[in-house]
Amino acid sequence: MPINQPSNQIKLTNVSIVRLRKGGKRFEIACYKNKVLEWRNGVETDLDNVLQINNVFLNVSKGQVAPKDDLQKAFKTEDLNKIVEEILKKGELQVSERERSNQIDNTYREIATIVAEKCVNPETKRPYTVTMIEKAMGELHMSVKTNRSTKSQLQEKKIIPIARAQMRLRITIPNVKEGKRVREKLVPLIAQTEDENFDGDEYELLCTIDPGQYRTISELLQSDTKGKGQLELLSLNDTSEGDIHS
Repeated sequence: MPINQPSNQIKLTNVSIVRLRKGGKRFEIACYKNKVLEWRNGVETDLDNVLQINNVFLNVSKGQVAPKDDLQKAFKTEDLNKIVEEILKKGELQVSERERSNQIDNTYREIATIVAEKCVNPETKRPYTVTMIEKAMGELHMSVKTNRSTKSQLQEKKIIPIARAQMRLRITIPNVKEGKRVREKLVPLIAQTEDENFDGDEYELLCTIDPGQYRTISELLQSDTKGKGQLELLSLNDTSEGDIHS
């Protein structure tokens, strides 16, 4: 059934439209919700999983397919994949005000969370909370872009004085069997294991973690060992500044 028949017109509530103005024309593609940002962030690479309809339109909602002559004139090619990729890369994602607000809030929160997890105040050597980072971002009137990845925006933003750091910890649990059980929950929270000791009557773990995991580990030990597990901060090691999400 041809795409331009009325029964085939696309309901805008079920589709995300990406629009690009080029060569004096407006070109649109119809995509699955959430897949556009996944493609731009490198999570999704298969165009078939991004596009609802494998075509380029002048107007998606009216089902008006872009003529080949218009595509050739504007994009200097008739290769549909190349045209679609350019629209995905450079085009504007059409979203409702509510969706745009949610995207901004989510990106804002994600940036604050990554900074809080990876960094400390270089003066006090103590971690920031997510709330503190969000407050600083607000005071600096920091804006976020919904069409760019969180990582790329982190690289160029100076929110507050921060230093990339890791905490070096000693964790002890006065029962080897209990230690092995709790260890399974600790491993995903640890950046690097330096040493483990299962000998004797207790389990001991030397490790490094990102600052944002300290509270989670502390609460885990408290609940899973009924307060018998011990957490000791051995040192806070500054690492190179720069890419705080590596």
